[in-house]
Amino acid sequence: MRTIDRWLASPWRRSAVVALAGALPVLAFPTPSLWWFAYVALVPWLLVARSAPTGRRAAYDGWCGGFGYLVAVHHWLLPSLHVFIFLIGALLGLLWMPWGLLVRRYLGGTPSPGRCAVALLVLPSGWLLVELVRSWQGLGGPWGILGASQWQVAPALRLASVGGVWLLSFLVVAVNVAVAALVSVPAARLPAVATVAATAAATAAAWAWAPRPEIDGRTRIAVVQPGVVAGRDSAERRFEREERLTRGLVGHDVDLVVWGESSVGYDLADRPDLARRIAALSRATGADVLVNVDARRSDRPGIYKSSVLIGPDGPTGDRYDKMRLVPFGEYIPARSLLGWATSVGKAAGEDRGRGTEQTVMNVGHGLRIGPLICFETAFPDMGRHLAEDGADVLLGQSSTSTFQHSWAPEQHASLAALRAAETGRPMVHATLTGVSAAYGPGGQRLGPWLGTGASAARVYDVPLAHGVTPYVRYGDWPVHAALLVLAALCAGEGARVLRPRRGGPEPLVPPARTAHGSPARPGR
Repeated sequence: MRTIDRWLASPWRRSAVVALAGALPVLAFPTPSLWWFAYVALVPWLLVARSAPTGRRAAYDGWCGGFGYLVAVHHWLLPSLHVFIFLIGALLGLLWMPWGLLVRRYLGGTPSPGRCAVALLVLPSGWLLVELVRSWQGLGGPWGILGASQWQVAPALRLASVGGVWLLSFLVVAVNVAVAALVSVPAARLPAVATVAATAAATAAAWAWAPRPEIDGRTRIAVVQPGVVAGRDSAERRFEREERLTRGLVGHDVDLVVWGESSVGYDLADRPDLARRIAALSRATGADVLVNVDARRSDRPGIYKSSVLIGPDGPTGDRYDKMRLVPFGEYIPARSLLGWATSVGKAAGEDRGRGTEQTVMNVGHGLRIGPLICFETAFPDMGRHLAEDGADVLLGQSSTSTFQHSWAPEQHASLAALRAAETGRPMVHATLTGVSAAYGPGGQRLGPWLGTGASAARVYDVPLAHGVTPYVRYGDWPVHAALLVLAALCAGEGARVLRPRRGGPEPLVPPARTAHGSPARPGR
């Protein structure tokens, strides 16, 4: 152990080790999808941070680990953002500096069992606060939230219905802290084992008592995935392929046909011929068609990404304009300062327009849908609000064609499982180039994925449920609980600092000797 400490004495060497340790959790996400690894992936980071010789070094350990974590879960952006991804990782990694301090404060040295017990509550709360802050859309959104690694684990999906992905993150971090304490602090065995047992008990309780979605109907939804279409006139050729694939659905008795993000590259008011062709597809299939228009609008300035519903008579009037845009990909924050990013990578040359409210659409057959566009499917609150507003099915329209040969398509498709589990509503994830997928009201996968090599249309038989999950009813309560824990911590620390020492303040100078006594023995 002393050899390791001496080896880590070099600040640069230590920073590199912590950055690598912070990157380890990426293996729990798709494509590797080693979901079980999430429960120990933070342990190396925790062990290094707890051994920091000073608080300053512990804060640096938090920063370096956060940098490694963010770059790893967003590594697929490297071809688009180039060196800019490292700058973003360094800036957002600062959010983990207080977390590094908390690790050293509660796990450093030889902590008592009581201090370890507090760590098992405070450290997951601190991690949750970091995830909350970085989930703000202006900072890149909630991509790579640690709890999202549990998207294919049935008990975890049940927990998501109770407290959303936030509850999963809290419990995953708590188990990591317990394992780190078991490894490094022998006196912490009792609270560490108790934490693991409590996590197992919470999972069992959620499995047994959390309301289960009761299936009360079914619908048939078709996903049209044209595949990669590049080169000149790609918008026209993509439309023709989507049209051909949709005609293949005639006779399949579908209730809705969904095209992916940017599936129509022209404003339909400027191209009524395209609107008529889609309306003809609606008549032929007997189902409305939900397309996604990525074009400069004729009725207002700017380029918008919009979900547009088209029925047998043409556009129905139901339209949803994307609200949460991808930083740098669809707009550049503080363009006057950061506009140079367009010369470094594939940043947006022009900011997209932004929608103002979510929309629930009635597609007939008694079916109401709630569309989400691209990385909006990563935001738990957006799916929850659509469920509250009466959506029967959540629909994600996406395109990850820029990142076709990376881990991004599988990671993006996995998010729909969490949104389905959180809301008790099925979710269909339709893309241009894969991965397209569908999930039932409990987050379970419905049929096989349409992979990145597919150019096809697939019909999903989707079960419907209309119960209200605890997460929809109570919202982000794990986050609120974590904030209360941290507020109590700050109040306790403040009271400890301000509490006067027993016996009153120390005298500024020693008492003077007198003829009748001495400082040591007054009166003698």
